[in-house]
Amino acid sequence: MNLLLPKNRTGLHRFSRRAISLIAVHAAVFATAYFLAFFTRSDFSFEGGWLEKYLATVVGVVLVKLGIFYSMGLCHVSWGRVAFGDLTSLLWASTLSLLFFGAIDGLFLSTGWFPAFPRVRRSVLLLDWGATILILGGLRTLWRSIREELRPLFSRSSARTAIVVGADHAGEMIARGLQATSSKPYTVVGFLDDDPSLVHTRVAGIPVLGDFADASAEVVKRGVDEVIVQSGYLAGKQFRKLLEDCTHAGVEVKVIPGIDELLSGQRHLSHVQLRPVEIKDLLRRDPVQLDDSAIRELITGRVVMVTGAGGSIGSEICRQVIRFSPQKLLLVERAENSLFLIEQELSRLQPPPAFLPLIADITDESRMEQIMAAHAPDVIFHAAAHKHVPMMEWNPAEAIKNNVFGTRGLARLADKYSVKEFVSISTDKAVNPTSVMGCSKLLAERFVQALSHESQTKFIVVRFGNVLASNGSVVPIFQEQIRRGGPITVTHPGIERFFMTIPEASQLVLQAASMGNGGEVFVLDMGESVKIIDLARDLIALSGLEQDDIEIVFTGLRPGEKLFEELYFHDEERLPTGHPKVFSARHRPIDSAAIDFVHEELDSVLDESPDAVRIKLKELLPEYAGPESGPAVVREKKLLPK
Repeated sequence: MNLLLPKNRTGLHRFSRRAISLIAVHAAVFATAYFLAFFTRSDFSFEGGWLEKYLATVVGVVLVKLGIFYSMGLCHVSWGRVAFGDLTSLLWASTLSLLFFGAIDGLFLSTGWFPAFPRVRRSVLLLDWGATILILGGLRTLWRSIREELRPLFSRSSARTAIVVGADHAGEMIARGLQATSSKPYTVVGFLDDDPSLVHTRVAGIPVLGDFADASAEVVKRGVDEVIVQSGYLAGKQFRKLLEDCTHAGVEVKVIPGIDELLSGQRHLSHVQLRPVEIKDLLRRDPVQLDDSAIRELITGRVVMVTGAGGSIGSEICRQVIRFSPQKLLLVERAENSLFLIEQELSRLQPPPAFLPLIADITDESRMEQIMAAHAPDVIFHAAAHKHVPMMEWNPAEAIKNNVFGTRGLARLADKYSVKEFVSISTDKAVNPTSVMGCSKLLAERFVQALSHESQTKFIVVRFGNVLASNGSVVPIFQEQIRRGGPITVTHPGIERFFMTIPEASQLVLQAASMGNGGEVFVLDMGESVKIIDLARDLIALSGLEQDDIEIVFTGLRPGEKLFEELYFHDEERLPTGHPKVFSARHRPIDSAAIDFVHEELDSVLDESPDAVRIKLKELLPEYAGPESGPAVVREKKLLPK
């Protein structure tokens, strides 16, 4: 049994064969550098008796330097991945060794306390310092150069050639990592970057060939196999143009995780798998810049409750909230499986966050009051809702119960238990609604706004459009239809929607919540609307198919559906806020007595037929294009308010 090198790696077990080899290499370098210092000081001659001094002191010098270098972690550095910080540490360790030997000489040897121990000239110590830095630094740099630059030259026949988009620091790291991988080596022939100051320069020894518009010409000219883009680096329009140019040139575009994802993970760049382009890359907008200090003030150290915590938006709000260290996060969700999944995900985080999964229905007021009394949340993000438009047309009473009366009950409890902030998630379908779902969310908006004038709680509404790839949304439906061989079903050739990613929407919800004083309707900047037919064609192309391979069938607008969505009523004024992607919709005052009357009238028809509920909504809400207009309503598209 090998007692010195057991297989587990704790305590003394850390001394693996590799670690011992590195220590031996360092010892040999220290002895060599010390010898060269003496040899150089004696004008490259063996005369003068210096060899005896060297032999008498070399063991002590090597042991001291090994102790210093080991304690600073320099005997553990991977030479194949040495970075500038490692070379800086080398300088500090060598300098500390020089100061130690200088102190020994000045305090003990020069005073004659140890006459039997030979003194070493200070010039020799200085030369040893320089030789140590040059030899160790040179060896490490040489090894990395061999690994990243020379080895690919000898394996060029099996390596794929690539161009990396983006010559910033992250792009440089990606290029180095791609060339260093042993499983699937790449030869990076150049960068593309839209910074004019970088074009025709070299980054990490790799030329910057041109800007993004030069992609097609450069890949043809250099016979490139792949163009590699960092996730999140290009806006959707830029990515779409790059993909079109490269596809036309017959070159594949691959995406590598963003540098933030890599730095937060456990894998090295050389082990990261490239992925094909996804629809979120083509619809991506500029990254969200958050005011973390304001969000931290809202969240940190507080009890935060999220309703609908297992849904697409609710679960992402939970992920974002956890980043800001709440005292406790309450996950309220009535769907057991959805709650289980987000509970399992949060349980795997390190360090473990403080959270509590709570199965509850927001329409069950006694259960919700029990939660409020037991946990006293400071902030509530209310994301629970029935949201599928056709489903709510078939079940209008359930939309009213959940979205209207569920929100009303929860908001009243927030007021009763002195919740500091209540953030209600709304939808663009609440604007000029043509569906029961839109009407229910509009009524929820208005109740929250009315209550804000009577309560110390800050009631805030955040309104936005569709989120990409949420549960039941168009993207996963289209992807499943493509997997089955088609057809893709689109309701109308002119239908269009606003889209943003789930993380972007959730981040902006937190940002809007941190800015509210109570009573505001914040509207997220959704950018330009996207035609659903274009989305379908993009998904076909990203699946590696030709447009003729998958049939697109138009099925007609579904119940409650309209051609386009709106973010503002025409009598609302769009006002800027402190964040460029969050706006405020200035609206007319809300009459709480009128809201109470609407609630009473709706409550009286909940047990009647779906048609009766829709007719009552039409009577109560003049904004609602009701059932006599047909199940699907097409409005004239107008400009948004400025």
